[in-house]
Amino acid sequence: MSKKKFSALKADLFLQGDERQSFTQTQIQLLSAIDETGSISKAAKQIGVSYKTAWDRIDALNNLSDKALVQRAAGGVGGGGSRLTAFGKNIVTGFRELQEEHSAFIKRLGSNVTTMSDLAKFLRSTTLRTSARNQFRGQIKKIIRGGVNTEVELELSDSATIIALITNDSVKKMGLKKGYYAIALVKSSLIILSKDKNLATSARNKLEGKVSKISKGNINSEVALDLGNQKTLTSIITNKSVKELALKKDDLAFALFKASSVILMTD
Repeated sequence: MSKKKFSALKADLFLQGDERQSFTQTQIQLLSAIDETGSISKAAKQIGVSYKTAWDRIDALNNLSDKALVQRAAGGVGGGGSRLTAFGKNIVTGFRELQEEHSAFIKRLGSNVTTMSDLAKFLRSTTLRTSARNQFRGQIKKIIRGGVNTEVELELSDSATIIALITNDSVKKMGLKKGYYAIALVKSSLIILSKDKNLATSARNKLEGKVSKISKGNINSEVALDLGNQKTLTSIITNKSVKELALKKDDLAFALFKASSVILMTD
């Protein structure tokens, strides 16, 4: 990896102004607190954020990482016990080492290329800011080119894939190729939920998951689906729909959305 890329990583790690911490620092704080307390609720209190904010940040971290960073065990506001995965611990350890030894960072790079490359890739992905509630990083497994549009299949895990339909021109400009990594963005309001596995629709994407959380509002509810491998998808549907579907925690459900509803970004 070039020196230029690692300089950018160094800037991300130490970028601070007006005593405000960078986004990456906040993430590492949360991971460290979870590692220390073994609880999402306790970690949230320790770093001064709400339980929901902490949970949402963990969703984002796990969704944008090749491997899960946090192994969660839901248990309500009181906490059900959560821990960092081995990969998560490595991320925290690596970050701390960079902070402590930043002056020797470039010199020591040669003997830590693999570890630092993984860390750099992860940190670049997690600085993404967008209004899309769902952000997933995955590897391109298939590209099928048509006359005008191209179908791109992104593998999120061994059991979950997302298909995006983008223009041929976009594929060319983004330099997308099989084996490359990309980030898929899907707005939660564009996702339809169903409990019928055999429901026939024109939606190209159908992801299976277990309802892990339902947050009810005045009109709509935010429904989180556990897709497995610590990946979470969120859908916004009306309270009436939740009632008609008789959705409740731990129910098996299917998230449906069109391939054209997926936005792809390179990381």
